[in-house]
Amino acid sequence: MSTTPVPQDTALPREALHAAIVDPAMDSMRLLSETAMRFPEALSFSSGAPHDGTHDLAKLSYYVDRYITHMRRQGVPEQRITRLHFQYGPVNGFIQEEVARMLARDEDIDVDADAIMITHGFQEAALVALRGLFRSPDDVLLSVSPAYVGIRGAARMLDIPVRGITEGPDGLEPEAVAAAVRAVRAEGRRPTALYLVPDFSNPSGTVVPLEARRRLLELAAEEGFTILEDNPYGLFASDEERLPTLKSLDTRGDVVYLGSFAKAAFPGARLGYLVGDREVVGEDGVRRTLAQELSKAKAMFTVGSSSLSQAAIGGILVDADHDLRSATRDLAAVYQERLAATLAALAEHFPPERYAEHGVRWNRPRGGFFLVVEVPFEADLAAMERSARDYAVSWAPMSMFHLDGGGERALRLGFSNLTPAAIREGIARLARFVEAESESESEAEYESEAAFGSTSLPEFVSASEAHA
Repeated sequence: MSTTPVPQDTALPREALHAAIVDPAMDSMRLLSETAMRFPEALSFSSGAPHDGTHDLAKLSYYVDRYITHMRRQGVPEQRITRLHFQYGPVNGFIQEEVARMLARDEDIDVDADAIMITHGFQEAALVALRGLFRSPDDVLLSVSPAYVGIRGAARMLDIPVRGITEGPDGLEPEAVAAAVRAVRAEGRRPTALYLVPDFSNPSGTVVPLEARRRLLELAAEEGFTILEDNPYGLFASDEERLPTLKSLDTRGDVVYLGSFAKAAFPGARLGYLVGDREVVGEDGVRRTLAQELSKAKAMFTVGSSSLSQAAIGGILVDADHDLRSATRDLAAVYQERLAATLAALAEHFPPERYAEHGVRWNRPRGGFFLVVEVPFEADLAAMERSARDYAVSWAPMSMFHLDGGGERALRLGFSNLTPAAIREGIARLARFVEAESESESEAEYESEAAFGSTSLPEFVSASEAHA
């Protein structure tokens, strides 16, 4: 008598995947994106997308042609030009000379082209740097907290432990870094690198003062760690607000500079760069730059960066005479206008003198794409979905950006891709949502007090409170 075999479940258990894949904290950005797609009518403060108004389809071919013309004028043979654009190119890219000239002009960073690696945006630059610098399970990444989620994600993917250092009102404080270094060493581990965004950080918009920058460089030299400087927003600082990058102050090669063309030039090109000019000495005595050594990691991640993206960025740089700072003056003014509109709308709907009534306050960045708002209720992903669904406005929970807990009652507003009119409407919607959530919170507290006696909310201190 034959029997029908019982089909077996061949599904892969989720827990069989790498810990970073099953970690809920690694899924937050995808959930934000999906929420935006599910509620397309919602005004979105949840992303840091650049301004859309400067894109022109005609410029795509123009910039590529501009770079090809530039190469011909430089005497590059036609066969090589053709091969660079149609075939696999050098692992570290072919527009390093253009990037080096831009860095010298815009940031006072003087490095040779062989100290530059062209990458697939900031994210690959971070992965490559981390993979090259971290060689032992005892190596620890120090990071400002709250921090851009991409750095924690990159470290998690590579099984690199991260120690968060809570920032102060002026960003990462050197003495807090020194204390973290001592604590890591006391545990028998090595503080290998420090990550920060010193100019208009994501998410809090803080700026590290000049003297603190110098002290951080001193600490790196004294303690033997590398600084990973991420600078996507510094180009938009006004002449009055502009501070030298840590890399421009670096005389030893202690800073690995991580840059991106997404905010200032061409987001869709997905192109960034890594600057690693410290010399690496092999057993044979041969010296190469850190960027050249790290090409082995890049070759295993992406083999090489898009030739057409490089040509487009190269054309933009050549067309601007390698002066992106001047070429983006109008764009910088757009972001300043949007920051001012956001601050004004918040003050209108949440008057600071009535804080005791509404319990809402925020920091006041001098530039960048983001600011932080403290609210009197738990601002998690579930609350953000209610906001998008019922009030047609979305934002990002600050708890996503804190490395060691915190930010549960704060949210990040990204204003870079909203017009002033949309910002005003969005903050009006946010005000209605905050009022409704606050009422729900008050009712829940009243019921809890009635049942269990008087209680109080835990004290919450965020980056926004330090700026209030």
